[in-house]
Amino acid sequence: MVLLQINVVKDTVQTVSQIAEQTNNVTNGLSFWDMTLKGGWMMVPILLFSIWAVYIFVERLLVISKVSKNDDHFMEKIKDYIKEGKIEEAIKYCDTYDHPIARMIKKGILRLGKPVNDINAAIENVGALEIANLEKGLPGLATTAGVAPMLGFLGTVLGMIRAFYDMANVEGGNISVQVLSNGIYTAMVTTVAGLTVGILAYLAYNFLVAKVEKVVHQMEAATIEFMDLLNAPAE
Repeated sequence: MVLLQINVVKDTVQTVSQIAEQTNNVTNGLSFWDMTLKGGWMMVPILLFSIWAVYIFVERLLVISKVSKNDDHFMEKIKDYIKEGKIEEAIKYCDTYDHPIARMIKKGILRLGKPVNDINAAIENVGALEIANLEKGLPGLATTAGVAPMLGFLGTVLGMIRAFYDMANVEGGNISVQVLSNGIYTAMVTTVAGLTVGILAYLAYNFLVAKVEKVVHQMEAATIEFMDLLNAPAE
């Protein structure tokens, strides 16, 4: 009995080794494009999600990077204009500076003369709109980060179903790696593609969120500085 079990184990190891060697030889002869095609039609939605994610990342990166460059002298000039009573000049100066902070401060200047709470509320409303504009598209990256791996796993299931189907239709029970290769390729390639797209989209999403938070901190600091100017005692 022991000898029989040993022989079975040896045969199993040899079979697995042969399949692994054959698979390795086939894989080495495949290009990246050929490997992608082995993933089947499930690679199409994964590819579309990857293109969408790249577009969102590049477009948002350009927009957010632009507003991340804050002029440190902007608030100093606004203070000087308000202290000198040059309200119109302050508004025109805000119009020349294409930045969320400038639009927030402009709204506050236009509300001068009204209660401080009303001015603060007006600035916060503009700030909320500016933040929403900066975050536009980020949910798409978050969606890609979640959906792409699931599409990959769906491809894995479909590939295994195909492999078992091909196995069941083999006549005479002569099952070889060639028979199972199509299903296994579909399963493995879609899994790798889905996880790769999902991981990169997740990293891109968090990177952009961090940059948006940096801009939000700048906006909050400018708002506090402007409100302190209004609440400062007259000289």
